[in-house]
Amino acid sequence: MAVKVLKQGFTTGAAAAASVKAALLALVASQVPTTVDISFLTGEKKCIAIKQVLKISDTCYQASVIKDAGDDPDITHKAEIGANVTLSPGEFRVIIKGGQGVGRVTKPGLEVAVGEPAINFGPKQMILNVVDEIRDQYNLSGREVTIEVFVPKGELLAKKTLNARLGIFGGISILGTTGIVKPLSHDAYIATIRSSISVAIARDIDTLVFTTGRRSERFAMGLFPQLFEESFIQTGDFFKAAIDEALATKIDKKACQKIIYTVFFGKAVKMSLGFEHTHAAKSDLTLNKLAHWAREITGDERLVCDIKQANTARHAFSYIFPDYPEVLTFVGKKIQENAGRFARGQIQIRVIILDFEGQVTFDSQNFKERNSHEKE
Repeated sequence: MAVKVLKQGFTTGAAAAASVKAALLALVASQVPTTVDISFLTGEKKCIAIKQVLKISDTCYQASVIKDAGDDPDITHKAEIGANVTLSPGEFRVIIKGGQGVGRVTKPGLEVAVGEPAINFGPKQMILNVVDEIRDQYNLSGREVTIEVFVPKGELLAKKTLNARLGIFGGISILGTTGIVKPLSHDAYIATIRSSISVAIARDIDTLVFTTGRRSERFAMGLFPQLFEESFIQTGDFFKAAIDEALATKIDKKACQKIIYTVFFGKAVKMSLGFEHTHAAKSDLTLNKLAHWAREITGDERLVCDIKQANTARHAFSYIFPDYPEVLTFVGKKIQENAGRFARGQIQIRVIILDFEGQVTFDSQNFKERNSHEKE
């Protein structure tokens, strides 16, 4: 069977740069291009289709692109990204602004300063490279280049992102490290984790609550209503990478001191096995190992058989809870050990395992407290 080759796409930053190039060519060369060639920050080039080029005035043109994320799931796939480009008399310089649908940063800790439009370094560099390219071909001396990036449906799209929690309001962020969207790449997700941690640390938050998705996060927020919203970070399948980001993020000597992992049992078992990326774990391997632990802990062969024949870890959980809390304790402590190993002992780790209704079935803090009372 032939393996499908996943299609690469381009970022919102690359789309903005292509729009700038089309508008500039209309201004300085009286061209109305239907496509433009854009150089990514990797050195690769791509021909990007232009949706439209409009004359706003003798000194201003508008151009836009329909973003193509390739085979990567992306909320900005097929979104219109555009730029208004104005040439004014004056010393040559480039001003990049955010227009309609581009968010503005209101919290410290991000790559972009507070008060600035949410246009990251990569997109800005691609836009500057485009201007330099046109400047080399056409005389732009004595011209000031003002670029206003816009996203017509940016405010609506932003509601599907974590921008509000990061302190970005009014629209989406213009992102991209290189300009290329690699199908199913992990870069964008890890970048979001990194940004979320940075915002939390900048706000003097030293305890982070890691969850694997929206549902577990909602339950975690109910468990810790006293914590700021920025404390809660969805880490997806990135068990080790999220901890790596927490270790690496330091702002003015402030750093993460404690992580509370709040997870459902399915992810918990994979984390207990030490998988750095939990999506990679095979179900049969996971259940067989869980059955092995259950035999060692309980000696109950009926339980072992039920776990081995379970369809999923969630199914196995129905046999384990509430009758075998010692199995949950073992899984939770293994997660804590693995997370502690990833954190190299520099961050305190607390683990909470939820049932599928959001109730706590294991809490490593309570287990520790119970042990200390027993010793007394």
